Amino acid sequence: MRVYIGSDHAGYDLKNHLVGWLKDNGHDVVDCGPFVFDAEDDYPPFVLRAAAGVVAEPGSFGVVIGGSGNGEAIAANKVKGVRAALAWSDDTATLGRQHNDANVISIGARMHTEAEATRFVELFLATPYSGADRHTRRIDMLSDYERTGDLPPLP
Repeated sequence: MRVYIGSDHAGYDLKNHLVGWLKDNGHDVVDCGPFVFDAEDDYPPFVLRAAAGVVAEPGSFGVVIGGSGNGEAIAANKVKGVRAALAWSDDTATLGRQHNDANVISIGARMHTEAEATRFVELFLATPYSGADRHTRRIDMLSDYERTGDLPPLP
């Protein structure tokens, strides 16, 4: 599976670890940077490239990493067609895929050990979308809003 990955300085070491782990586990990795540590870099150039790669290649996934993962999830979700989930536990990594059909996982490198973060990615990539009607209906509402700007009707 193709996996696009990007971070900032706070996620630099974890990103490099995950690139190796993903490759060792048979994934085709596209590293969107950064490629050198720069304590003053900004996450949008790297994260937006990873997110755009996911959208350009249906069926691929993305991993974005920062200090908390919050800004990276927000940035990735600015790319039309991305559904980025901030994972902070095994359950949130799994449910992001299972219930939200997320195609990007965001992780806070300062919030988790390397082993925990690796497990989140492993679970995320291994979990299929449930396809349940209620989840599909909600995703469709978000996709329609993203496309048209029209709010879904109130119940």
